[in-house]
Amino acid sequence: MPAGLRAPFEARSWRELGYVLLGLPISVVLFSYAVTMVSLGAGLLVTFLGIPVLAAALAGCRAFGMLERARARGLLGLEVAEPEPLRPRTGSGPLAWTGAVLKSGASWRALLYAVLQFPWAVFSFCVALTFWSTGWSLLTYPLWFWVFPMWAGQGGIQLYGDDHHRVYLDNPFEITVTALVGLLFTLATPWIVRALTTVDRLLVHGLLGPSRLSARVVELESDRGVVVDTAAADLRRIERDLHDGAQARLVALAMDLGLAKEKLAQDPEAAARMVDEAHGEVKTALQELRDLARGIHPAVLTDRGLDAALSAVASRCTVPVQVDVDLAERPAAAIEGIAYFTVSELLQNISKHSRARSASVDVWRSEDRLMLQVTDDGVGGAAVSAGSGLAGLAERLDAVDGILVVDSPAGGPTRVTAELPWRR
Repeated sequence: MPAGLRAPFEARSWRELGYVLLGLPISVVLFSYAVTMVSLGAGLLVTFLGIPVLAAALAGCRAFGMLERARARGLLGLEVAEPEPLRPRTGSGPLAWTGAVLKSGASWRALLYAVLQFPWAVFSFCVALTFWSTGWSLLTYPLWFWVFPMWAGQGGIQLYGDDHHRVYLDNPFEITVTALVGLLFTLATPWIVRALTTVDRLLVHGLLGPSRLSARVVELESDRGVVVDTAAADLRRIERDLHDGAQARLVALAMDLGLAKEKLAQDPEAAARMVDEAHGEVKTALQELRDLARGIHPAVLTDRGLDAALSAVASRCTVPVQVDVDLAERPAAAIEGIAYFTVSELLQNISKHSRARSASVDVWRSEDRLMLQVTDDGVGGAAVSAGSGLAGLAERLDAVDGILVVDSPAGGPTRVTAELPWRR
């Protein structure tokens, strides 16, 4: 059935109607409580009692806010996060709690909700109940119009009447037209109620949820944790690479040179061979240290920028990579480093997992954002799932207000787009 015909019978429509009908009694209680307590607290501000009474009024509004969020979640399917909790700055006694309530923006927004929601609840209740009752009454009129001639002494619903003339809906044509009008009202009512609840959604989300500032603070705290964890993971990786690579090789080199020194007087030829082997080990250790330094921050990136650095990392990929960097100037050094390591990790994924024949890297600036796009013609199927390398990469980008978008259908091609702030 079309959505317009299904709407009167859908569970969603009845839940939204229930939300509107419940809104009136709840708003009456909430408005009465808020106005009474705030008025009492304001009147008592000439004494010390006004402050705790006002704090109690705001705390009660916050409690009603919890009820309203639960009602919106259950009947409207609206998920609204809890507002920022009360955080007394000093101590944990009644005075600290009172100060925290009065200073909390969420408390005053809950009070504003109590004031604004009452007139809107009255309006939406009257509109929704009128349309709903009128629609269903007229739609079912053919089933109950017999009540009028049998019990009311008139032919049907009276449309007009005076001392000389009366008009009743009493013949089959008029009864059918009445039912059709009721059908129109019945079909329109769910959409009218849905429009009314849209305003309720805005009120609940805007006044009973966390503020943009507090949400941003929570986001920054989370990003800070990601940055700290990422830095710790990088330090552990560097320590592991040093311990298992260059450090172990240098320890073995020191032992070999010690043995060569002992054999120098007795067997010069054997000592020369050992020194030659140690020379090779030194070269290998130096290469490992260069690779490790490149993994921390490549010198070519500092000296020549993204174009040269990405061309260098692309040359080490197992598939041919075309690099196109279109930047008139260089971004902030930190952003440049993140961009380099993002492309480097994506090219490593191409080498290990994609089975691609070719790849491309495009870098450009869009207003105040640095855009990266890495594409390959491999088997596809890449996803930002929990525990994957792409998930860790997405977290790193998110920590600096960046975005990672992966488009990788099965069978390919794979296109990974990263967006970073320019921050010059």
